[in-house]
Amino acid sequence: MDHILKCHEIFKTDFVRGQNCHLYDREGKKYVDFESGIWCTALGHNHPRINRTIEMQLKNIAHLGTRYPNALAEDAALDVLNAVGIEDGKCTFLSSGSEAVEFGVQIVRHITGKPLLLTFHNSYLAGYGSAGQKRPDEWYLFDRSACASAASYECLDEIPFEKIGGFIFEPGGSGIGFVKFPPKGLVQEIVRRVKQAGGLVAANEITTGMGRTGKWFGFQHYDIQPDIVCLGKGLGNGYPVSAVAMRAEVARKLEKDGFHYVQSHQNDPMGCSIAREVIAIFREEQWVEKGNAKGEFFLQGLKKIEKKHAVVKEARGRGMELALEFHPWQDFSAATAYCALLEKGFLVGYYPAGNILRFDPALTIEREDITHLLECLDVMLESMN
Repeated sequence: MDHILKCHEIFKTDFVRGQNCHLYDREGKKYVDFESGIWCTALGHNHPRINRTIEMQLKNIAHLGTRYPNALAEDAALDVLNAVGIEDGKCTFLSSGSEAVEFGVQIVRHITGKPLLLTFHNSYLAGYGSAGQKRPDEWYLFDRSACASAASYECLDEIPFEKIGGFIFEPGGSGIGFVKFPPKGLVQEIVRRVKQAGGLVAANEITTGMGRTGKWFGFQHYDIQPDIVCLGKGLGNGYPVSAVAMRAEVARKLEKDGFHYVQSHQNDPMGCSIAREVIAIFREEQWVEKGNAKGEFFLQGLKKIEKKHAVVKEARGRGMELALEFHPWQDFSAATAYCALLEKGFLVGYYPAGNILRFDPALTIEREDITHLLECLDVMLESMN
């Protein structure tokens, strides 16, 4: 990697092949991927139906100019709208999750014209743009810890809702990797106040969409219906396609005002064909339900480890978005645990700031692989004691 700009940590392990949840390096060593790449391959690596879809679409047409009609985009839009529960809405298909969230942010700002957007202070929204920078003159970052014991939500009174154009909600607790989910009642009250003041609600489902938290979408845990839903990661199962779905009223306003947005791969036939196939596989093979059951099995195993080992502070999560948080403990940390597990053939996430290991495997992972990881974790922590 001598000629790749190093913008983040890069390890030396060189993977050359993947199959479902298994990766293989140049020496043939097998690893179990508990991160789904970067939380993208919800149906596993090298999925045969998705591979066939790519091959067939390449033989037809992969890319079109944005001025020309594309039946695949129309069909994919209907599939997405049906999945997110927005009737008669509209979609656009883009290339990345960050782009989708930033596009959603632009929509909210355009529709409402208000100066501020609201999100939880530790939400991760995007890698760039307004959603990535979250400047104080554009965003109100709310620390929900102030509401920990406030049943009547007086803690929300400090928020200037009359200035808030929209609530950009990350439903999965993914912010900075902590996997801590906001209380349902608090989210519902924020949504109520934002709507009452004329604002919109946009759900950032880049990480939590496509079954990651045990439901199709993270916002469904909160019994709310967003005006805008941003999708990515699992929608393409490793292929870079994202989508923004919106209510019909939002779309009508944008089109009436001549809202303009064009990028090179917007509504590309390739990305749209893959999104359609991914949604079809999820529905036909019931991966949301299967993934949720495996996630509960996984979480119960992590909770047993929590009870057994004093170094473990908490095991938590929903569906296949799980975390194991550690107490400060001599020379042990999540980083050292990560390295030990990598040596044993497991790829997991780790977040030094929270001393956390994170697990986001494909929903297609076998229970045997989960059990093997749990056994290795147990032995590793036992040897440390």
